[in-house]
Amino acid sequence: MKLKLYAITLKPSSGFGTILKGDTLFGHFCWQAAYDSSLVEGGLELQMELYPEKPFAVFSSAFPKFEKGDTTYVLKRPEIPFSFMLPPKEGKAEDIRRRKEFKKKKWMLVSEDLSIDIKTATFLSDHELLQEAQSMLTEETKRQMKKAEKSEFVQMLSQSHNTINRMTQTTGTGMFAPYEKENLYYYPETELVIFVLIEESATDISRVARGLERIGNWGFGRDASTGLGRFDLGERDELTIPSCNDLNACYVLSPCVPEKDAFTEAFFTPFVRFGKHGDRLATFGNPFKNPVIMADEGAVFIPKDKAQFNKPYIGQAITHVSKAMSKTVVQGYAPYLPLKLEVRDETSL
Repeated sequence: MKLKLYAITLKPSSGFGTILKGDTLFGHFCWQAAYDSSLVEGGLELQMELYPEKPFAVFSSAFPKFEKGDTTYVLKRPEIPFSFMLPPKEGKAEDIRRRKEFKKKKWMLVSEDLSIDIKTATFLSDHELLQEAQSMLTEETKRQMKKAEKSEFVQMLSQSHNTINRMTQTTGTGMFAPYEKENLYYYPETELVIFVLIEESATDISRVARGLERIGNWGFGRDASTGLGRFDLGERDELTIPSCNDLNACYVLSPCVPEKDAFTEAFFTPFVRFGKHGDRLATFGNPFKNPVIMADEGAVFIPKDKAQFNKPYIGQAITHVSKAMSKTVVQGYAPYLPLKLEVRDETSL
């Protein structure tokens, strides 16, 4: 396998009904390949047969991206005990205060070379992340944002919906009652990045970008038909896959299903994917997939075997999840960044 790593910039142009996570991005790209067989060699059906052993592409979730001279990626704080990230201090009261303050810092800054040093990394709270975003706004947007009553980097806003009873031509009670859904909105001028591992014998960056561009035009996720999930494509930069020399842990960039008995330590937040088919299968028979329990992005795994570092992703393909389409495959893979983790006996929070 000849895998290449790319960073693809997305520029949101609407709110989102579905969070941009790696497994859902993979599913959307597969629908594009189903309609346009030129996106992958031999067509989607062939690549799905090979996917459990040879994935043609592995997508990360979307993360904020800052351009201040150098490119900086804003990733989730690793899901490891605070004792790994905070140097020890004398005094129990002081230690509790530091941990309480650090709990607010949900984000980690990573430079363009994708190297992570837990001991020297910069961590940001939601407020500090917002301040960074505000510092890069254009003057016109700054003037407009001064009028906003409340600003958050990621904001959840409710949108009212209703369904018309065609018999009475009105809304009413029960299934026709008005209802609300929450949608996610990023701060103005936010740029996101997704990392994609591409198997060059199966596809390439231009074809992957073409599929993503169509997704952005038509909309991603829930309520795309009403204008949600829109984004424009920005830069596509090839990155060097980080070296794993002297490193012992994998920080994953999307939800994944790790291989059984392959890791000595695992630190993660569980994430349950209640999947649903899109496109024409959304209204055909039973569109719901079986739930899949995954480790969310930000998880850290320590492999038993150093051979794990010979490939730049972990996890496995998940099959047998759909009654509507038996060949359905869920991306249980995740790209990862290597890091050094000193395993300690005391890992309490």
